[in-house]
Amino acid sequence: MLKQYLQFKLSQKLSPQQIQLMKLIQLPTQAFEQRIKQELEENPALDTGKETKDEDAYDEFDNSEDDYNDNEEINTEDINIDEYLSDDDVPEYRTQANNYSADDEEKNVPYAAGTSFTQHLRQQLNTFRLSDEEREIAEFLVGSVDESGYIRRSLSDIMDDLAFTQNVFTSEEKIEQVLHKVHQLDPAGVGARNLQECLSIQLHRKEKYPDVELACNIIDKAFDQFTKKHYKKLLQKFDITEAQLRDAIEEIERLNPKPGGSYAGNNKIVEHVVPDFAIKIVDGELELTLNGRNAPELHVSREYSDMMKGYKASKDKSKSQKDAVMFIKQKLDAAKWFIEAIKQRQQTLFVTMSAIMHYQKEYFLTGDERKLKPMILKDIADEIDMDVSTVSRVANSKYVDTPYGTKLIKEFFSESMTNDQGEEVSTREIKKILETVIEEEDKKKPLTDEKLATILKEKGYPIARRTVAKYREQLDIPVARLRKKI
Repeated sequence: MLKQYLQFKLSQKLSPQQIQLMKLIQLPTQAFEQRIKQELEENPALDTGKETKDEDAYDEFDNSEDDYNDNEEINTEDINIDEYLSDDDVPEYRTQANNYSADDEEKNVPYAAGTSFTQHLRQQLNTFRLSDEEREIAEFLVGSVDESGYIRRSLSDIMDDLAFTQNVFTSEEKIEQVLHKVHQLDPAGVGARNLQECLSIQLHRKEKYPDVELACNIIDKAFDQFTKKHYKKLLQKFDITEAQLRDAIEEIERLNPKPGGSYAGNNKIVEHVVPDFAIKIVDGELELTLNGRNAPELHVSREYSDMMKGYKASKDKSKSQKDAVMFIKQKLDAAKWFIEAIKQRQQTLFVTMSAIMHYQKEYFLTGDERKLKPMILKDIADEIDMDVSTVSRVANSKYVDTPYGTKLIKEFFSESMTNDQGEEVSTREIKKILETVIEEEDKKKPLTDEKLATILKEKGYPIARRTVAKYREQLDIPVARLRKKI
């Protein structure tokens, strides 16, 4: 019994090739291109053929039953040289119809360039007349500004750091004086220590119209009541009308709570998503293509093929020749496996996305999120007879270009619940309806979670108040009190 158990455990162990294939499937297009580049650098038996397409391009060799294994003893007398020589210069996986986008040209992904946010602020300091001590403090303060544009540290901590790291001995009062000068830098609000100060700095820079002055007073003298939307208290405190309060709030809403995020030249790399698939509607039918950059043209290099031919033609095979052919075989087997893995990756991606597309056909034809059917990973795994983990690898890291924008594939998956007619509906559909109800509510009297649950129940979706609260939080919608408008 124990022997059988051990045999079963061993049979479940994945081979190194299977693990590598799983890793390849998980890679999105850009990372996949980098992986191919790495393999080309590490394995001289692989060639891309872009520069010498007609002369040097050789197809992958015929399938052999030999699996590549670094530890395997190779008998050079048993090697079938003909297996590694092929006259066909078009790799088989490039002939798969309708799998690849016609857009096969290389595209460079742009990155953010130019001056960093900190450098931008330091350059502005040059326009101020500052003493040596003030300049050192100002530069240290600018260096303490985070990506959002705030200085989150206390003045006492900054004073200690100036002393220990810059050998500048000063007082908190002096640092605060210099900080007020930093507050004059652009973008407005930079260097603030909290949201209240950030908004106040921006308002005090504006021309003093009545609504701006009222906005300044609200932020400076009643910030807590403003954030909690206690509008009645604000009306009483400042003895103003609802129209005046509304105008002041509109001024505040125009301000930037994260001034650092508005600077285009900050240190963040601009992310550009490269869709792995594209779905188009052609004559009322869905058409799926796999990004052409997922179908590289790889084959065996001419040089390695010639080495094999030379060994085959040689009558007296020396030890050095035998050693060389063993090395070549290892590289050719690795190249053969890599090309086959790419082919399997392409087929897996295409089959998986095709199943998802057909499962959610109504959504892809209309773009209406309420048409998204309940769908879990197992639904697709069962459809294509693959493991759930494989579908997960495709869904979690790949994007699809649709007529309604570029979407992360995992967004199409959602759990289900039963409506009052006993039909299974997607939780995503319920969230969309919840979002619509909140958008259409009277903002002077926003709907509580209890009331939202009642409305959804009337629409045929019997869900509890706590579930409504969970969905609302997942949609990043605040509670009723914070949605209130004057």
